[in-house]
Amino acid sequence: QVQLVESGGGLVQAGDSLRLSCAASGRTFSRDAMGWFRQVPGKEREFVAAITWPSGSPIYADSVKGRFTISKDKVKNTVYLQMNSLKPEDTALYYCAADVGRDYGDYSRPATYDYWGQGTQVTVSS
Repeated sequence: QVQLVESGGGLVQAGDSLRLSCAASGRTFSRDAMGWFRQVPGKEREFVAAITWPSGSPIYADSVKGRFTISKDKVKNTVYLQMNSLKPEDTALYYCAADVGRDYGDYSRPATYDYWGQGTQVTVSS
């Protein structure tokens, strides 16, 4: 059974940093695309960052470019999201996702992904 489990969320002040982790089990995702999304109540799930297939290159939403960094530890089967210079508007429930299709999907769209975690809450106070 495939599981993605996020951790690392919390309550921080504006300007602080957090590192989110997404530990995968049940399957090795070392060569698959993986992404981070976020969602606030009443709004659609929003793309944050992804590691694409097949190049493994990262892509980012404009709102986080230069502040967030996505990375993957293939040995640990874990994806990270390093978040620096956090802003109150970064407050959301953050989800990680995995796409096993290897079919050049649009990695900024939630529908591209096959597996999702339960989310970890990030709250940034001003």
